[in-house]
Parts: sequence; structure tokens; C-alpha cells
Amino acid sequence: MKALILDGEKVRSTSDYAEVAAAHAEGKTFWIELDERCDQGSAFMADTLKVHSLAIEDVWNDVGLPKVEDFDDYIQIVIHGIREDDRKSSEVPIELAELDILIGHTWVLTHAHDERACAITPVQMEVQRNPRLLKKGPAWIAHAIMDRMVDEYMPLIDRFDDQIEAIETSILEGSARSDRQVIPRIIRIKRSLQMLRRTTIYQREILLRLARAEFDEIPRELVPFYRDVYDHFARVTELVDSYRELVTSLLEAQFSMQSNRMNEIMKRLTIISTIMLPLSLIAGIYGMNFKHMPELEWVYGYPAALGLMATVATGILIFFRKKRWI
Repeated sequence: MKALILDGEKVRSTSDYAEVAAAHAEGKTFWIELDERCDQGSAFMADTLKVHSLAIEDVWNDVGLPKVEDFDDYIQIVIHGIREDDRKSSEVPIELAELDILIGHTWVLTHAHDERACAITPVQMEVQRNPRLLKKGPAWIAHAIMDRMVDEYMPLIDRFDDQIEAIETSILEGSARSDRQVIPRIIRIKRSLQMLRRTTIYQREILLRLARAEFDEIPRELVPFYRDVYDHFARVTELVDSYRELVTSLLEAQFSMQSNRMNEIMKRLTIISTIMLPLSLIAGIYGMNFKHMPELEWVYGYPAALGLMATVATGILIFFRKKRWI
């Protein structure tokens, strides 16, 4: 546990629950960040902050989907961020980490299930350098965290754009060997976008409710800032939806290109078979072992048969060329 307590014009850092409880009793503003689950942290939330038992369970456990709950003296927000190290991979896998935020009148409590995916540390460092945010109130701390988390989505969206563009190039310039690589890449990206969309839809609704000033813990002067966060995240949601449609179109285009290549192969094989069929007929006729065949003892019978085959094959090729089949 790490707590930042506003003491006059300075911010005091502590990890002692008793010290934070004393600051709460004095009405001081503080921000407490919980790390691992512990009985002391649960008791502090229940006894000192008067947090509901269901909200405490949600803080420690993965809820799964974003949500916001309005209690009498605080609001509970569950949102998701992106793991920082996952953004370096080439296939843009999506792994989201939950962040729980409780906003009271004089305090804010956060718990990141994976601190790599949340903007906790940068905001803590900013508050320690300048207590301005903590002076403004707990809702400003929550806004700073959510604003940074929303900004973390944009590099990921840009990487989706790069990956989709690379897949388009592979489809247009692809071959049978690349087909085995393109389709799994498309499926992985489509699955990632689907999981991201399922989360962003709920998260966008939460940010919209915060931007509408539905909660007393959000000051009126802060509402435009929450609206700005909502606008940015709405843009993310729109891009995710458009990329999902684009990936679906890429998958259909890939199947279409495969079908076209298969048709070209079948056309070539059909042309070869069509040419060879009359040649096989001629060879079959002159390959019959009958004694009284007219050309059987003819001196020029063999070259005549070959010439007939060449003439028939040339005629078929000329016919296909005039029909523009080849």
C-alpha cells in the first residue's frame, strides 16, 4: 500500500494504514493505492472508509467488464487498461488489466490488477512533484489516471492500422505460401479487436455517465474534462469498429484471391486437358494393332500422325487465343 496525504501545501507519502486513518479522521485529502490483497486493506476499506462489502470484493477480484456504481458517499469505477509490454509484440495481442477506482469526497482509492497497464505510477510521481491535483480533489486524481489510460489506447490503434496495411499488401502480392500465414494473422487480429470492442463499449458508457455529471463526487468544473476523456475514448471505439469491419473485408478478400488463383490453376489445367484430349484420341486410333489399317505400312504414317497432332494442338491454341481464354 502507498498513500499520498495532502498536509497543508505538501504531500506526505506513507504506507501506514493507521496514519492514513488518522488523516481521514482529520478530514485531510489523500490518495491510497492498494497493491496485493490483504486483510488489513479490506479492514481499512470497511472500517475507515465505510466501503460496502460487495465493492471490496470487486476491488480485489477481476470483475471482467467495466462498470460504475453509485454509493451514498463514494462511487466505484471499474475500467481496463492495456498491458504496456504487450504493445511491443508484432501481432498486436490484446491483454487488458483491470483498474478499480473509488472516489469519495476527500479521498480516492485505486487498485491496479496489473500496474504495467495503468497510469498509476506517472500520476503518483506528478502529485509528489506538484500537489496541485490533490489540492483540487480526489475526482481530479481519477481524471488524470483515466486520461492517461485512454491515451494508452492510441498507440495500440496505430499498430492495428500498420498491421492491417501490411496484411493488405500481403494479400495483393501474396502467393500460396503466404496464404498459410495471412489467414492466421487476420484471425488473431480479428479476435483481438473483438475482445477490445467488447470492453470499450461498456467503458465508453461509463465515461459518458461521468461526463454527464450524474454523480455528486464529480465537481461541475471537472465535467468538461471528463467529457474530453469520453470524446477521446469514443474515437477509439469508432476506430475499433471500423477496423473490425475492415478485417472482415480482408478475410473475404483473401478467400476471393484464393478462389481466383484456384480458378486460374483450374483454367490452365483445363486448357492442357483440352489440348491433350484430341491428341490422345489420335494416338489411340493409330495405336490399335489391326493388320489392315490403311496407314499401318505407310512410310510417312508416323510423321503424318505427329503432324496431325501438332496441327490439332495449334488450332486449339489459336481458337482459345481468339476467345481470349488464354
